[in-house]
Amino acid sequence: MRLRSYPEGYRRDRPGRVMMSKPTEAHDQLLNNLRNAYEGGASIRTLVATTGRSYGSIHALLRESGTTMRSRGGPNHVTRR
Repeated sequence: MRLRSYPEGYRRDRPGRVMMSKPTEAHDQLLNNLRNAYEGGASIRTLVATTGRSYGSIHALLRESGTTMRSRGGPNHVTRR
């Protein structure tokens, strides 16, 4: 059985997936930037376009940063009664 070595700060989460073992300063900075932009009114789709990351990863990063998520829909969204 061959053991793979990963760069410092990375670990294997499950087969085929390598995860960072601890947040780095760059990761923390990304979380802060995303949170500030989102809380400043930017949509997740806008953050997707500016970062090049997927919708799911932006959503996960916002949740990880402790951001209070807005309800679904835009300014024309009407709540059903």
